[in-house]
Amino acid sequence: MYQQHGFIHPVIRQKSSSEYRTSHDLLQAYVIDNKRYTKNDRKEINDAINEINNYTNFYINTIKSNTSKLEWPLIHVSYLYYNQVKAQNMNLTQINATSSDSRSPTYELIENNFIAQLTILRKMDIHITGPGTGQMYQTFLSDGSVSINLGSIRPWASENTPRAYTSYLEQHMTSGAPYIKGLYYPINERPKGIKKDEVIKLIRQAGQLILQGFSLPVQPRENLAADGQLFVEMCEKDKEFCTSVTTRSPHKKFICLEFWVEDFVHEYNQWKDGGYTDNGKNISCSFNRSLLRQLREKYSIKHNLENS
Repeated sequence: MYQQHGFIHPVIRQKSSSEYRTSHDLLQAYVIDNKRYTKNDRKEINDAINEINNYTNFYINTIKSNTSKLEWPLIHVSYLYYNQVKAQNMNLTQINATSSDSRSPTYELIENNFIAQLTILRKMDIHITGPGTGQMYQTFLSDGSVSINLGSIRPWASENTPRAYTSYLEQHMTSGAPYIKGLYYPINERPKGIKKDEVIKLIRQAGQLILQGFSLPVQPRENLAADGQLFVEMCEKDKEFCTSVTTRSPHKKFICLEFWVEDFVHEYNQWKDGGYTDNGKNISCSFNRSLLRQLREKYSIKHNLENS
């Protein structure tokens, strides 16, 4: 895909994220703007960025290549708005087709905004964003990168209330990318809002994992958050339930296939005991509730039973 857009293929790492890296590499991290961030979330994220960058700038200017005194990896963090990443010019470029390309052996490519975004993604070591469309871009990260999911809160605008629970949404995208490592904002802390110290901890953990060398490929289950792992185990232990939420058929209610892990784990709406009422009609989906609650305890996921 990179080659089809005029780029040299990113570094191929087959067994470890540390391949073709050194301990004094400057890692590039990007926080992608997300509409789910609150004003206070953005402030906390910005404070985290400043603290990490100040540390990095200090050591770059003082110890140069001697990293033996470093407590943390050197990381430069930027805040990115994808809609502000624009093509610099509209020049035509001659591109040689790849072996899987259906176009002629040589074709013309006009620079566009997506190519401009790929320019950044190609050099990105640590990808940080919340749920939603921004999660789709982690697919384009190079081998041995880390994607950090900062999560959001459901129901909308319920921060710091008993109703709030953590939502990561597209964690299946991370699970399906064995060439990267996924990290998640702590599931029981996210309902309190994003905090600077947690963001710093996650970014530095990502840097350490990359330079120390996490094994490739990463197992799908390992790249899931706690609630995602719970769902996988639920499927393993209750095959009937698993089929009911993953296999479409004419006689099944679509609402029970409209599945987000976090809503199920926290027994929200159709997963609530007794379901909910919509236009006088009861909407509910049956499952082994006692098994879910056992697994929720196993994975240490806090839940307000009043929401069930």
